[in-house]
Amino acid sequence: MALLLLGLLALLGLWGLLCACTHTPSTAPRWPPGPRPLPLVGNLHLLRVSQQDRSLMEQLSERYGTVFTVHLGCQKTVVLTGYEAVREALVGTGQELADRPPIAIFQLIQGGGGVFFSSGARWRAARQFTVHAFHSLGVGRQPVADKVLQELRCLAGQLDSYGGRPFPLALLGWAPSNVTFTLLFGRRFDYGDPVFVSLLGLIDEVMILLGSPSLQLFNIYPWLGALLQLHRPVLQKIEKVRTILRTLLEAQRPPTLQGGPVQSYMDALVRQCQGKDPEGLFAEANVVACALDMVMAGTETTSATLQWAALLMGKHPGVQGQVQEELDRVLGPERPPQLEDQQLLPYTNAVLHEVQRFITLLPHVPRCTATDMQLGTYLLPKGTPVVPLLSSVLLDKTQWETPHQFNPGHFLDAEGRFVRRAAFLPFSAGRRVCIGEALARSELFLLFAGLLQRYRLLPPPGLSPATLDTTPTPAFTMRPPAQALCAVPRNQGTD
Repeated sequence: MALLLLGLLALLGLWGLLCACTHTPSTAPRWPPGPRPLPLVGNLHLLRVSQQDRSLMEQLSERYGTVFTVHLGCQKTVVLTGYEAVREALVGTGQELADRPPIAIFQLIQGGGGVFFSSGARWRAARQFTVHAFHSLGVGRQPVADKVLQELRCLAGQLDSYGGRPFPLALLGWAPSNVTFTLLFGRRFDYGDPVFVSLLGLIDEVMILLGSPSLQLFNIYPWLGALLQLHRPVLQKIEKVRTILRTLLEAQRPPTLQGGPVQSYMDALVRQCQGKDPEGLFAEANVVACALDMVMAGTETTSATLQWAALLMGKHPGVQGQVQEELDRVLGPERPPQLEDQQLLPYTNAVLHEVQRFITLLPHVPRCTATDMQLGTYLLPKGTPVVPLLSSVLLDKTQWETPHQFNPGHFLDAEGRFVRRAAFLPFSAGRRVCIGEALARSELFLLFAGLLQRYRLLPPPGLSPATLDTTPTPAFTMRPPAQALCAVPRNQGTD
């Protein structure tokens, strides 16, 4: 009997989806072109599971142009590819394209709250609050630079303990993660601290789950995903992270005196939720949601980028050597890098920018039309998901001389001066440009320059640079594959 009931429910679900696919009225008179969808699956059969962005760029965009419609299951989605189309949409549309679509797993995790997957008034309040809090904490200025340099010394101590022997690449992620934790919680953690170890382990597991095919299936067919319980593993991990965050939030109560300086992001959140909040935008659930967003995103992206930078230096020893020659000439062996040194280190700066361009860490994060809107010659109804494909911008052959090669020359002129490129958009653009961009830029520069000033990054003994694997491992971001490097002190005689 139970099996019969289950079968009837499944048939009803399929019938409902087929009706949605074939009978959904559209308020938009002009959709971009795109492939004809199949019942239920839409155009999913045309996309590679592991690298959907490459399928969209290399196959569909070539056929249908830089703006096209694709059906992800029964969801009509507009995809933007290439610098011109993405920039026009993100920069030229104001609030019209500032919302997020209701992605099923993030609706369950955050309930429409937080910083990254919220929309409307809740997003504007959370973003304005976070920008103000980061400014108060010295992000992009010397106070945070000092914290990064302190973390660099701690990371160097860990690397020194290996004595030039192979270390796991993931170890490099400890430093940027701890800088984020210092800003969020007001103190750094020892690398062996149980809270630090637990948080990093949970974040790692969550990010892998969020990029898994099962979660992609859940987001496309939430009813089927719920039936198969595809969301349970990630929700269980998230709840463990929330438990840690609630404990750390409680440690901030009562906060420091209201007139005193803000000590951490958590301190600022506690003050905010204890102040006047007539619209309830900073109720307890949203406070935890904001903290969760900052913990997850603030650790994953910068941590993965620093690991990529080290891996690519091991892969390209000639580039690494030129960076170190410049560091030696400008800084010498002892003086640690400072934020203002970026102007004096054009090649180092160019290499770090090229790392971020080449790895296309976050291929896309969808937007959603907040109102009926004109996009070029097309008219999209309110609520249309729009995917600005950032990887298509960072690999746009009209903007980069050798888009699929690691080439620091993309950011240098004929005289070796650093050149800013308009198509460098790893942090996105417009109203929803990455809120942590200033923090990420300063962290990456100081940690990258500091590591290469002190160490030669080499493949493990017996391996050549060519054997290092740079095939991305899909997670929520495009991570480097797990492997080992050697950090050999450059001044063996004095270390």
